Amino acid sequence: MKNKYIFVACDTSNLNKIKKIINQTKTNKIKIIPKFGLQFFYSRNGRKFLEKFKNDFWLDLKINDIPQTALSAIDSLKDLKKCKYITVHANGGMEMLKSIKKKAKKINKNLKVLGVTILTSLNNKSLKEIGHTKNVKQLVLRQAELIKKSGCDGLVCSAQEAAMVSKRYRNLLIITPGIRLPGDSSNDQMRIMTPKQAFANNVSGIVIGRSLTKGNIKNNIKKLNDHLNK
Repeated sequence: MKNKYIFVACDTSNLNKIKKIINQTKTNKIKIIPKFGLQFFYSRNGRKFLEKFKNDFWLDLKINDIPQTALSAIDSLKDLKKCKYITVHANGGMEMLKSIKKKAKKINKNLKVLGVTILTSLNNKSLKEIGHTKNVKQLVLRQAELIKKSGCDGLVCSAQEAAMVSKRYRNLLIITPGIRLPGDSSNDQMRIMTPKQAFANNVSGIVIGRSLTKGNIKNNIKKLNDHLNK
């Protein structure tokens, strides 16, 4: 697990639940970094909480807009000093990706920009419905190339595409959502794997949500640790 990252998805607008997740996922056996998405960031107390947060965190906003609007969005986050990761959609195109990376470096030298590829809630059928003619793997590879050329630090893709991406782009951070502990429900995710399966595909880090935050969090952490050390 050395040099590997585990992110816990803090997907709630309830501040007390957020604090509980953060406190109960602290362990000296595994380093876990909180990931805050739109639900918490948009909540009344979310932005204020993150301004004062003392540890590294991932802000998963999946920014996707015209370059100038995207730049303004990044600039408005410069007070979040402990934000170490920010997500932007590869769909925004090369100019947007390059501009965001350049701006991020100016406002926070430790801020890493991750390009989001095809969401793990989508599959080949979903893409066809949207109007794409390429399948998931083809599109993820195309987006990975775009992200690499833009200078971004890494990308987000499902663990099912991670192996082929890592072979072609060895210096990119590869983070995979859609992670479930063995026996857990897939819920709204289409392309899922267990933590061990994901790390076997050479990913840099994994995102786990409900498998950790639903039910007894400390027991879930123990299950994760046991699973990774089998």
